[in-house]
Amino acid sequence: MRLYQGDYDRETVFSEDPAAVASRWAELGAGRLHVVDLDGARDGVSANLSVVGKIASAVSVPVQLGGGIRTIEAARAAMSAGVDRVIIGTAAVENPDLAVGLIEALGVDAVIVSVDARDGYVAIKGWTEGSRLRASTVVEQMEQRGVRRFMYTDIARDGTLEGPNLPAIEELMNGTESRLIAAGGISSVKQLLNLAELGIEAAIVGKAVYTGDIDLGEALEALAQRSESPK
Repeated sequence: MRLYQGDYDRETVFSEDPAAVASRWAELGAGRLHVVDLDGARDGVSANLSVVGKIASAVSVPVQLGGGIRTIEAARAAMSAGVDRVIIGTAAVENPDLAVGLIEALGVDAVIVSVDARDGYVAIKGWTEGSRLRASTVVEQMEQRGVRRFMYTDIARDGTLEGPNLPAIEELMNGTESRLIAAGGISSVKQLLNLAELGIEAAIVGKAVYTGDIDLGEALEALAQRSESPK
């Protein structure tokens, strides 16, 4: 299921069999799957771990999970379900020191902080509430606590297929030496190549692969050719 700009009243259901969909993307060459528990993100408690477990069991590629992970216990439960990375967003704003505990418990490579911004300010609780923190401020605060991987989403672009917010992503990249994953609005192979030029670690492609705007195999081939080309 996909939302439009994070609006729970504007959802599109693409399949009722998440594990089968996950298998499809893995078979087409996806090196990692990004999963969001939308119910958990909104309500603050993981609600779909059984489904996440089925997804992780159905594929041989690593799976990362966000949505409702706001305690170390919830993170450990997610890892037990088969994911190899957990993503925190709301907790990074409301309980910044949780990141320290997660890194100590799971290791720095298992922790991603999601920075989801609307008009430059971070939104929380499944994007249903705003905050007074700018995206760059959250990145800085989390880096001070040891986080080394972030995911940035421009909420206004999410689900719109209007393209990523390249200036905002470039600004974050210029202000950090940590790894950055980009999401929100990506709708073409050209946009993925543009993101690669900025030096991001990875990109989250959601709606575009379901609608066919991006052919996953074509996108992976284009990115592989770029990485093999002489600089």
